[in-house]
Amino acid sequence: SGNKPVPLQESEIRSIIKTKEKAPDKVTVEYQVGENVRVVDGPFTDFHGKVVEIDAAKGKLKVLVNMFGRETPVELDLLQVERLR
Repeated sequence: SGNKPVPLQESEIRSIIKTKEKAPDKVTVEYQVGENVRVVDGPFTDFHGKVVEIDAAKGKLKVLVNMFGRETPVELDLLQVERLR
């Protein structure tokens, strides 16, 4: 019995299709290109940088951080940064 797949019920198939067809939630981006931010999560925590690109569909920012004397682009999730005041 552990080697044979169990067929899905019609209701399970409809539920899967309904979930797939549901439109993704719209991401609100509160940052702007040129804005200074601080990384608050991940390997670049406490690095400061400037937003150079925003991908709202993916919920990502490209931020230039100063690493070893060079500005290096780093792709981060929106939740990994905070606005500098």
